[in-house]
Amino acid sequence: MEYFVIGERELVLAFKLVGVDGCVAVNRTEALESFNRITGNGGVEAVPVDERPKVLILTEDVSVMLESELLDWQKKAQYPLIVEIPGLHGHLEGRKSLTDSIREAVGISV
Repeated sequence: MEYFVIGERELVLAFKLVGVDGCVAVNRTEALESFNRITGNGGVEAVPVDERPKVLILTEDVSVMLESELLDWQKKAQYPLIVEIPGLHGHLEGRKSLTDSIREAVGISV
């Protein structure tokens, strides 16, 4: 498994259509359970290490629910890599788009 998605039902279904497995999470408890199972955090029954995804795709809504856990995970610099995508209703207020992040990092418009 290379990719895994955690987010809204419609997005998880859309990713499944292209072969990416995922879990639906509508609240913090569901999001945290899925995150811990995929990463092996929290002492829960986890996916075996050799079957864990390399990239974990989270909607911005899920990222907000798991903000402290994601920060701790990213500081460890372990797989899976975390990628945030907008939810069905677009970017959350105050979040940068990918284009804005590139523009800020590189200093040119893309």
